[in-house]
Amino acid sequence: MHDDPKPMHIPPSIGSGSSQDERLPQHVYERSRAQDSVGKLVWVLLLVLGVFIAPNVANRIQYALTEGKERARLDVARENLQDLNLAQLSTAFRLVAQAVEPSVVNIRSRVGQSEGSGVIVDAKGYIVTNHHVIGNQPTVEVQLSDGRRGVASVVGTDPVSDVAVLKTEMDNLVAAPWGDSEELSVGEMVWAVGSPFSLQKSITFGILSAKGRRGLTGSLYQEFLQTDAAVNPGNSGGPLVNIRGEIIGINTAIFGPAYLGISFSIPSALVQDIYNQLRKEGWVERGYLGVRPEVVTDRIADQLQIDRHQGVLVAQVEEDTPAEEAGFKRGDVILTWDEAEFSDPTLLSRTIAATEAGSFVSVKIVRTTRQGVKEKKLTVKVGARPRADSL
Repeated sequence: MHDDPKPMHIPPSIGSGSSQDERLPQHVYERSRAQDSVGKLVWVLLLVLGVFIAPNVANRIQYALTEGKERARLDVARENLQDLNLAQLSTAFRLVAQAVEPSVVNIRSRVGQSEGSGVIVDAKGYIVTNHHVIGNQPTVEVQLSDGRRGVASVVGTDPVSDVAVLKTEMDNLVAAPWGDSEELSVGEMVWAVGSPFSLQKSITFGILSAKGRRGLTGSLYQEFLQTDAAVNPGNSGGPLVNIRGEIIGINTAIFGPAYLGISFSIPSALVQDIYNQLRKEGWVERGYLGVRPEVVTDRIADQLQIDRHQGVLVAQVEEDTPAEEAGFKRGDVILTWDEAEFSDPTLLSRTIAATEAGSFVSVKIVRTTRQGVKEKKLTVKVGARPRADSL
């Protein structure tokens, strides 16, 4: 059943009836129209505020929150910086420079052209530098940090390791102490000192990026410390030092024509040994086998039924050498040298080189024969490496 709705009075201001309700006075009607206009204006203003002003308010609120967070971080940073004695760290940097600077020399050829750097390691006048800095010159000119210049004679060079030793007769010299590169840890702070681009007394700072970098130059006797301390042409032969101002390396090589963020130094443990031999004998005597060692590939390891990353491949056996006399053959894999296991050709080469010439060493190898894969033990009489670069 349908009931008619109850009649309701709808004011003209919000209804849809006639233009004027006959029961309202004229002044009441006009006031209602005015209120209606004002109401619409208010809604428009609120809309404008919502569209244009509200985002700004939100941004201000967000900024206030961010500003508060940044302010809090700033306050914490300043408070902690007050507790940290960064002045001591800055002082340490200056002290390292002051401790090493008197021992670093600039090396020039006889025509006065700058070639590199060196470091005094004995107050009697002994200087360590790179072989490639001095080449085959019998004498070079060195300039000390105090400005004095003099002649230094070449005591000995070792092209294989790129180390050379000089001797100057100038007096009142300051020697830098040796540090132990074997004790270094990756991430430690290091400083490179020298004369890059003839700019003497230059020092740069970085960290030790890596140790034991091998196979970078093709020499089986070299390994390097890698750093991000800036090293440029002219730095070669200068020292790499630790926080105590001790020599932990000799700056030697970079990638590219100039510093690109990676530099290499010969570890002090290796340099010291070579320095002592050059100073005493004028050259470095190395044990000699007469093979060309290479890395064992996974395919060769599988064929010989040995673990991957085990042993060192004999890629070539030279004629009339201790290796040939002992019965080594091309394709053999050396598993042990004097009971020690090896898988790195560079480490094996350095171990052979450190073996006294004339001594007898037991070597375990594995080779492929007609009867299959067999292990054998050979005894080799170690020779003395010829002066030419060879294993």
